[in-house]
Amino acid sequence: MSAAPILIAKNANEIFLLPQMANRHGLIAGATGTGKTVTLQVMAENFSAMGVPVFMADVKGDLAGICQPGGQSPKVQERIKQLGISGYTPSGCPITFWDVFGEQGHPVRGTISELGPLMLGRLLDLNDIQEGVLNIVFRVADDNGLLLLDLKDLRAMLTYVSDNASSFTTKYGNISPASVGAIQRGLLQLETQGGDKYFGEPAINLDDFIQTDGNGKGIINLLAADKLMQSPRIYATLLLWLMSELFERLPEVGDAEKPKLVFFFDEAHLLFNEIPAPLLQKIEQVVRLVRSKGVGVYFISQNPRDIPDNILGQLGNRVQHALRAFTPQDQKAVQTAADTFRANPKFKTADAIMQLGVGEALVSCLDAQGQPQIVERAFIVPPRSQIGPIAPATRQQLMQTSIVAGVYEKFVDRESAYEKLTQAHAQPAAAAPSVGGFFSHLFGGGKTDAPAVAQPTLNPPTSRPAARQPDTISTIATKSIVRSVSSAIGSSIGRQVIRGVLGSIFGGRR
Repeated sequence: MSAAPILIAKNANEIFLLPQMANRHGLIAGATGTGKTVTLQVMAENFSAMGVPVFMADVKGDLAGICQPGGQSPKVQERIKQLGISGYTPSGCPITFWDVFGEQGHPVRGTISELGPLMLGRLLDLNDIQEGVLNIVFRVADDNGLLLLDLKDLRAMLTYVSDNASSFTTKYGNISPASVGAIQRGLLQLETQGGDKYFGEPAINLDDFIQTDGNGKGIINLLAADKLMQSPRIYATLLLWLMSELFERLPEVGDAEKPKLVFFFDEAHLLFNEIPAPLLQKIEQVVRLVRSKGVGVYFISQNPRDIPDNILGQLGNRVQHALRAFTPQDQKAVQTAADTFRANPKFKTADAIMQLGVGEALVSCLDAQGQPQIVERAFIVPPRSQIGPIAPATRQQLMQTSIVAGVYEKFVDRESAYEKLTQAHAQPAAAAPSVGGFFSHLFGGGKTDAPAVAQPTLNPPTSRPAARQPDTISTIATKSIVRSVSSAIGSSIGRQVIRGVLGSIFGGRR
């Protein structure tokens, strides 16, 4: 049995979104305060009712009410009466709350490796040269079996590659100290914006976003984004990563009767703001192909001009709320929005966009053949769920009874690049408890009783210049001991002695 059409808006006629065309993507646009959030809520609750899970971000903190029955608002009752809607029954949707910071929902985490150098470079605002160095760091980590899970793993790997830059140049390319420094500064800034909360394990399992409840309703996955919006690059990169991961993991389903998942991307202009060309091409590819995986992507933004043309042309279902034209640039934006619709001979689209009231919109959805219908001016139907936020106590109760309660709350820090490199430095140092013992051991005067510990081996490049070889684990350990001894001695004579010892060990002058 095919899913029933979704009633989106109504004038003299009813305007429907066909479920079999919902994965052809869409756009909800309009100025602030014109009704975009209510339109988003109406669509999300209808998808949930037909058993389609939804993922969306709660940017303003007013979408949580979708889990509670609505209809009590006088404005809602007035709109029901105005549109002559019969059989209106208030109802809420099953919901799972998520939050990168773990405060208003279950933690959302991903690993450095999963994000990859391309998206991480976008997140750090790196130039081409710096992004190239970042690619080398990822490659060296892969070649040596070192996991990059969190920020400290990437920092440790950057330090190792930088210390052995001349040895890696032939195989991987030039590694500029200035570029390494720029990446490290970017990571520090990212950490202050909350990146340390996001990167790590347990990483999110995307299957947890595609769930239904016991009644067959699709679960609404609501990401708390009011605090996250203070770090817009993290917000945009997170949602882009989720969308691309869905594309990579989900199987092909072709033209299904309804979507497998619907993804709403609010404040979409943040995704495309100063975006590098390679990343934009990836987004275009994902948007174009992800519909064959049964995923519908809906962008919410103030103006269609915020969306690149190659992506805008793939958004078949359109809801345009009011725009105001106070400047020549605003007038151009209105005309751009009007040109995206199939014209209606009954009115001029550009004029109608500026005349729309709150809750009123121009709507054009795809017909059964996938063709855009003539644009209609109509009122968005009222949602059946509560409009606005919910009490913190209600949110906490719903989190405790969630299907993923307790799965992501505890941070896991397993052995990865940082631990292996740190172990290589620290363990031999523990075997040299005193300065005297250290010199005695170097010159054959005694032994240490420390047990032998198996150390990780970092594979050097297969092709490298004859100049400086990459530091081995024993070399790293010796340098660490030397630094400790130098600090302990603390005098200029002591530092001269240490330099002399290093000269004898590595074949240099005394």
